[in-house]
Amino acid sequence: MSVRARLSAALPVAMKARDRVAVAALRSALAAVANAEAVPVDSAPRAGALEDAASGPGAADAPRRELTEDDVRALVVGEVEDRDRAAAELAGLGRVEDAARLTAEADVLRTALAS
Repeated sequence: MSVRARLSAALPVAMKARDRVAVAALRSALAAVANAEAVPVDSAPRAGALEDAASGPGAADAPRRELTEDDVRALVVGEVEDRDRAAAELAGLGRVEDAARLTAEADVLRTALAS
């Protein structure tokens, strides 16, 4: 099973369990993947004269980028590293509860990567 599929499958389970930490981590990681697939602004369709416009539903849509499994894995690893780094900073500032929450979120993502 792909990393994205594991993240997607874990989300409803976490929601049913009312695990706010897991839900936040999973939603954030899935959003990062979706954002990475977005069409770059410079290649998006441009507006122009009405008579030159594409017509019909989806006629002006641009295809999204397709990420490889390695791309998705790298994004999630980056999410884990960001949380670990932020947790260390917060712990250094004495914000132990916030640091613990970020560490717990990183652990949720680590589990998805390891499965």
